[in-house]
Amino acid sequence: MNTVTVGQVTIGAPASPLALIAGPCVIESLDLCREVASTVKAIAAELGIGFIFKASFDKANRTSGISFRGFGLEKGLEVLDTIKREYGVPVLTDVHESDQCALVAQVCDVLQIPAFLSRQTDLLLAAANTGKTVNVKKGQFLAPWDMKNAVAKIESTGNRSLLLTERGVSFGYNTLVVDMTSLPQMRDFGYPVVFDGTHSVQRPGGGEGGTSSGGLRQFIPHLTRAAVAVGLDALFLEVHPEPEKALSDAATMLPLSALKGLLQQALKLHEIAHEPSLLIR
Repeated sequence: MNTVTVGQVTIGAPASPLALIAGPCVIESLDLCREVASTVKAIAAELGIGFIFKASFDKANRTSGISFRGFGLEKGLEVLDTIKREYGVPVLTDVHESDQCALVAQVCDVLQIPAFLSRQTDLLLAAANTGKTVNVKKGQFLAPWDMKNAVAKIESTGNRSLLLTERGVSFGYNTLVVDMTSLPQMRDFGYPVVFDGTHSVQRPGGGEGGTSSGGLRQFIPHLTRAAVAVGLDALFLEVHPEPEKALSDAATMLPLSALKGLLQQALKLHEIAHEPSLLIR
């Protein structure tokens, strides 16, 4: 297993505690990011969890062309840089185009490849060539074994700082399901695996009028506990003080007030899941 180190956060080592990638879906304001970062950092410190702050400077794949997309690259990176400096935490954001990668890498510790773009060769190579950690979200249209190709593309640059994230697979129209066996299957590629407990409850395009994505927030704890019990290295959770007022993914973000309790449950399951495995051949 390749161990990934992001700032002071170690992911994938045998004795590593559960790591957390968390933050709002999109940068709505600096004040929101500060509130989330300070609250989550305190929770993570209390529970002994490594914390990476996440927020998108641009949501380039919104369902509707008139939906809020974010602050844009320049202003968004200024916000992320402020969070990184003020709170001393690593930061993660999405990249959508190859020419964004070098600029984003000047600020961010992790470059994330959105699920819809997980097969985009030039984007994967550009992100990997920055030398920063790359988090590839498995496309909703991909089987876990298909991720070997994304892994090979990243490895071709010599970059071994790679995370693989499960966020659900398309099942009919406007529905996602999670195949929990994808976690150990992807982990067999030799890199830490992450479970996205919030996007996995999304209903793409299933919001009112078909102009936004819906979701079933109440199932975030269920899927998160199940994934941790299967065995993983980090959790990805989008959180917001008032999800129903969020400007993006309002139906699928976890209330910030619910985060600590869920993580406490996850830690107990994580300890059990990392006991010596029962191997069946």
